[in-house]
Amino acid sequence: MTTDEDAPPAPTPAPVVSTGPFCAACGELAAVNWARRPTADEVTEVIKTELLRREQLLLLADPQLPAPDFGPLPTGDGMTRTVYACVDHAISLDGASLIHACTCTAPNPADLPDCDCTPEVPDPEPMDDPLVARMVPAHWTTGA
Repeated sequence: MTTDEDAPPAPTPAPVVSTGPFCAACGELAAVNWARRPTADEVTEVIKTELLRREQLLLLADPQLPAPDFGPLPTGDGMTRTVYACVDHAISLDGASLIHACTCTAPNPADLPDCDCTPEVPDPEPMDDPLVARMVPAHWTTGA
């Protein structure tokens, strides 16, 4: 007859490893995100990475072929960075739908549910353009 003392110990479950984005304010798992423009330092880092990539390609390029044409270096125009936040540090839905300034401090708890910057004015609704309206299925638009 065996007793509980003789039974092997129950296996311990593997620890749950959190993967994915984390809140910029507290480090909790993110639930929402929005976009902001990159800072000058972030643009500089992108340019450095691109220069290293080009340098490697030139080293690996076939000398019997024309040198690669890389075009201009990237600029901050059109670039965005994703900002993540947990439920407690989320900005408003309307705010999250806009692109924020590179200096935006969101998700700063002092400013929630807003932020301290003036987000970019969005482009006009594409559905106002009749050509675009014909290219998008009716059931993809609100109110259809």
